[in-house]
Order: sequence, then structure tokens, then C-alpha cells
Amino acid sequence: MELQSEETGSRYDTPLLTAALLLLLGGMVAFYYFDPQLGKLPRLAMLLGGVAGCGFLVSRTALGEAIWSYLQGANVERRKVVWPTRQESVQTTLVIAIFVVIVALLMWGLDSLLLFGVQHLTGRSA
Repeated sequence: MELQSEETGSRYDTPLLTAALLLLLGGMVAFYYFDPQLGKLPRLAMLLGGVAGCGFLVSRTALGEAIWSYLQGANVERRKVVWPTRQESVQTTLVIAIFVVIVALLMWGLDSLLLFGVQHLTGRSA
């Protein structure tokens, strides 16, 4: 009887992820290392090049494919969202504002009532 193990990625995943990490770190190190010699734009280009290279290498791995699949699924779900109209947003905001004012008045009234009770019990009057 032969046991088969299901391989989730290729044998190149680890070297690709290692190279991606090195590219990312290289871009960040270059950004700070060349600070006195180069301007911001060339340093930013080096940093973004490292990030782009890292993204490209990660996209070629099983992890990258899983992330891409997740992002595509999230985009499909995002398209299904029904956003409220302007009128619905304004009405909801007004209801919340009125509710906040009512709760604030109730809290102020309760605080005043408790203050009056404590002053009456302690014999202090303001």
C-alpha cells in the first residue's frame, strides 16, 4: 500500500519566497542606504522596484495564488453590496443625531437628580 501525500505547493515555493523577502529587504535597505547620495525619487524607485519584484515572485507561489483567489472572491462580494442612497444616509444620520441629543439630555437629567440627592443627604447646597 502506497501512501500519497498531497503537495500544496511546488518545490520552488520556498526559494521564491526567500528571494521575494530578499528583494523587499534589499529595496528597503537601498532606500535608506543611498539617502545622502541620491534624491527621493530614485530612492523611491528602488523601494517600489523591490516591492514590485517581491509581489511578482510571491504571485508565482501557491501562497500567492491563494491570496489572489481570496482577493478575487472579496471583489465579487464587494460588487454584491447595495450601498445606501444619499437620502437614506442623511435620514440615518439625522436619526442618530436626535438619539444622541435625547440620551445626552437624559444623562444630564439623571446626573442633576443624583447631584441634588447627594447634596440633600449631605446637607450641602450649591
